[in-house]
Amino acid sequence: MADYKGFTENQLRYLRKCAVSWLNVAEGGKRAGKNVVNILAWSACLETHPDRLHLAAGVSIGTAKMNILDSNGFGLRHLFRGRCRSGKYMEKEALYISTGSGEKVVIFAGGGKSSDAALIKGNTFGSAYITEANECHQTFLQEVLDRTLSSSRRQIFMDLNPKAPRHWFYTDFLDWQDKLREQGRNDGYNYAHFTIADNLAMSDAMVRELLDKYDQGSIWFRADILGQRTASTGRIYTSYDREKVLLSGQHRYREYTVGIDVGGRDATVATLIGLTYDMREVHVLDGLYHHQGISDRMSETRYVDMIVNWLKMHPEADTGTIYVDSAAKLFRRGLEDGVIAAGLRFSVRSFDKRDGILERIALEDRLLVQGRIRIAPHLEKWHEALQMAVWDGSAWEKGEWVRLDDGSYPLDCLDSMEYGLYPLKQWIA
Repeated sequence: MADYKGFTENQLRYLRKCAVSWLNVAEGGKRAGKNVVNILAWSACLETHPDRLHLAAGVSIGTAKMNILDSNGFGLRHLFRGRCRSGKYMEKEALYISTGSGEKVVIFAGGGKSSDAALIKGNTFGSAYITEANECHQTFLQEVLDRTLSSSRRQIFMDLNPKAPRHWFYTDFLDWQDKLREQGRNDGYNYAHFTIADNLAMSDAMVRELLDKYDQGSIWFRADILGQRTASTGRIYTSYDREKVLLSGQHRYREYTVGIDVGGRDATVATLIGLTYDMREVHVLDGLYHHQGISDRMSETRYVDMIVNWLKMHPEADTGTIYVDSAAKLFRRGLEDGVIAAGLRFSVRSFDKRDGILERIALEDRLLVQGRIRIAPHLEKWHEALQMAVWDGSAWEKGEWVRLDDGSYPLDCLDSMEYGLYPLKQWIA
């Protein structure tokens, strides 16, 4: 007879909330039991749900069937053994389940491509379970949410392994649910984070032995074991360690620079940098980050005013040089006029990009390795950018080194910091 283990208090708390929540999200590390807990919760939902049609989805149909239908003996076909049969529903693969509230039909679908959304159009689902939800295409996920709007008892279940913090799943979906809950407007949102410590099928000795095989300071450990939202492969700044680069104490500076990356629809970012008197270290002192939306379109004049007012908040930086993205010629001229009008003793110059981005990355990486760059603790987006920056995998396969620019992390902060940092190379390299 199989030796089944129980649930942790964390898992039980999540399971109890599943019964009354419209959105149930289990996120965390590998082998954390997220899938098993969600299947059990969804099975209870199916047992009593008044609607007949339901959806099981993943990045592919194969993934959906492996993680939800089978799940190493804990899937739907095992929990409903003797009460279910495989078949077709409108030419789609399905599982028919006999429950106490009538027959249920669970359709299986893949959602890895935007075109997959069309395959579930026209249906209304009482509930849905999306496994590895953040691997699915955004258009498909949105369609699933739309297809459950008229459910008699709307319930959606998701499990996911963490992605980078600025992955679209967080910025366009989950962060909004968090915000609504903080405002007291989303009581039906049930989120839980799980790690391998929640998997009671593994003994303490097994867990300790497994953890010994990892570098516990590595991004790999943080992503796969701790289940934290971080970039796990192709990292550029592998020497970045937040605790080691945090700026503390009072310092005097020989030179101040400001790097400005001017965005259109992207963010506009300014970074204030100080070169220490011994010319050994560079300190990232402050930053201005603004991402305009369609309802607050910013003109160049408004951005000039914003940056000038920000600089006036730093009277200690009484003189220096501002380096602006060389493509923003009109902005640079406007900023120069604004600086002069405000009485700031900064010269405004175009940043010279001729050395190329790889040279700028190499300088930053060298400073990180040597422990010669410090960043103020409040500059969270700058810390995030250094931690999450990765190489573009598709470009690498072609033999090129290209920094990935897909919106998954605040790349604009790196560009801005580099514009202010790279001109100091003659003293710090």
